[in-house]
Amino acid sequence: MRILMLGNSFTSACHIPQKFSALTGAEVASHTRGGARLSEHLNPRTSLGARTQEALSKEHWDYVVLQEMSHGPISSPERFFASVEQLCKQIRSNGAVPILYATWAYQKGGAKLKHKGWDYEEMAAGLSQAYRKAARDNHALLAPVGERFYALSGTQSLYAEDGVHPNEAGACIAAEVLASAIHQQKETKL
Repeated sequence: MRILMLGNSFTSACHIPQKFSALTGAEVASHTRGGARLSEHLNPRTSLGARTQEALSKEHWDYVVLQEMSHGPISSPERFFASVEQLCKQIRSNGAVPILYATWAYQKGGAKLKHKGWDYEEMAAGLSQAYRKAARDNHALLAPVGERFYALSGTQSLYAEDGVHPNEAGACIAAEVLASAIHQQKETKL
């Protein structure tokens, strides 16, 4: 099984691709750049986009994971939904299954959340709703990592010191939820 992960630092933090590979037994490649949006993966005029477009058109993948810039689904929803739609069509046309890696709200009470002037519950709900709609509209698998963070955040430390990225425990949860999306899909097929 071969998996390609498209995203940014939320995809690559704390060795998430390697953790995901260990849980699935898959060969996992990742195309990431800190702060990258999915639209960049569609743009062959950027180095990241050129690399992604070549990989999607010339290599075989069983699954392709899509992760938008942290607040993109709520700060630029039209751009997010359009990018997911284009990428899902491209992924399917090449015989792979798209998985939306639904990420988390910034840490409750954290500096980044305060700086943005956002409410934790609103950010968490907004991200969840946007990713669920995108998955439904594009018949993609959903890995609701952000919902798992929300459920556990009161009992576990999941964030790095910046209050944005995952710490080791958060990265393990992200990899587990991603792997679970594949396992559930395989069980449904059986």
